[in-house]
Amino acid sequence: MRIAVYPGTFDPVTNGHYDLVKRAASMFDHLVIGVAASPSKNTLFSLDERVGLLRETTKDLSNVSVGGFSGLLVDFASDQNATILVRGLRTTMDFEYEFGLTTMYRRLKPELESLFLTPSEEYAFLSSTLVREVAIHGGEIQQFVPECVHQAVLAKVTAQKS
Repeated sequence: MRIAVYPGTFDPVTNGHYDLVKRAASMFDHLVIGVAASPSKNTLFSLDERVGLLRETTKDLSNVSVGGFSGLLVDFASDQNATILVRGLRTTMDFEYEFGLTTMYRRLKPELESLFLTPSEEYAFLSSTLVREVAIHGGEIQQFVPECVHQAVLAKVTAQKS
């Protein structure tokens, strides 16, 4: 059974993430979305909230599961019996960063391969950071995120302003 892990912070999950999830899910027997705790980042959503939003977003994909993790990604991948890491690349800067990570992952767990996917053209510009910034400043994000995420972001931003 070919198991892959698609890791990230997903704060929040975007339509670009979902596009990569659907495409990766079609390539593997099982895809695990690994939601990183990322305590050094000032996330909009808690780890549990991000896991919940991803579960809601991917509920129609029978071979996809979602789990949160802290610690090393290679350890999470091992716990999931994964042999592949799926990573998204939007820019050459993403490539340079991911190349460094992949080299470290290879040193830590040589049997773990990395697969890089580029986003569909309509999502090439999209990032969680941009979505958060637009939402915080009162812009409309509905076209960039799944509906459950849209509602959650609106609620979070509204609560923070009160």
